[in-house]
Amino acid sequence: MEQSRRREPPPPPPFYRSIFSEIEEVGWEHLIRSEEDLSSLSFRILDKKGRAHILEIALPRNYPEGAPSIAADVPYICDIEWSKSSKLKNILQQFREKLQEFWSIMEDIDRNLWILDPKQPSLATSYRQICLGNDCYLLLYVYARNPWSLPECHFFGPDSTVDLLRKNWRKNGRKWTKDKPFHENLATLLETTLPRPHTVSNENDEQVDCGICYAQYLPVDDEFGDNSGSAPDYTCENLSCSRAFHTVCLRDWLRSITTTRQSFDVLFGNCPYCSESVAVKVGNCS
Repeated sequence: MEQSRRREPPPPPPFYRSIFSEIEEVGWEHLIRSEEDLSSLSFRILDKKGRAHILEIALPRNYPEGAPSIAADVPYICDIEWSKSSKLKNILQQFREKLQEFWSIMEDIDRNLWILDPKQPSLATSYRQICLGNDCYLLLYVYARNPWSLPECHFFGPDSTVDLLRKNWRKNGRKWTKDKPFHENLATLLETTLPRPHTVSNENDEQVDCGICYAQYLPVDDEFGDNSGSAPDYTCENLSCSRAFHTVCLRDWLRSITTTRQSFDVLFGNCPYCSESVAVKVGNCS
């Protein structure tokens, strides 16, 4: 004998009237979807700069005595102050106000710096990989809860250049201020001019750096023979990787890996980035 499932009764009519009234205050044009029993509502809202955001609000059965919960595509969910007299419009207002500075800072970064990753920057993420020039890169994390604080930074590239950048970063840390745009603060601390955003117009000028030595050209030195001063001449065949290397660098790297095989004058191994099979002629690197 099957046991009948006990279903909770629907909310009383005053609940629906109250929610409809609060949605009216926000504006029905901002409501993009809702559950039939109004237990969940999704709003599309604009912040002070006209940027659109989706906020989902879950209403408890004892609303408004019970505080609603929120979900959104943001790095963290801000705490919502709630009382029995609070309404939906108060949630939307707090959400906008508490994340406004974070969104503005991320937009400043995306508009003024050369972003390498994510390929399609989103206000939902708090990190950016930034091109610094001279074969150097910066992995930067903005603290969403306190976006004007000194960000977390990790530098990558040639040791000599990276050491100088780290030295400047530590030396100038106290110069970080809310009185300057984020990208200007970054340039001040690093004591360098930061590359502007990469666009189609400068695509042909983009440097293709070796994935092992991080340089575009090998040093001009007799040690490299015919490869002296050359650009990367080997590309990983995996289309989702397509990382470029100097054959000299790839040869030396493969020789340092115990799993590399050699057959006659060819080294066989794997791409250091995607593990796709690679093969390098030893004779071409001498």
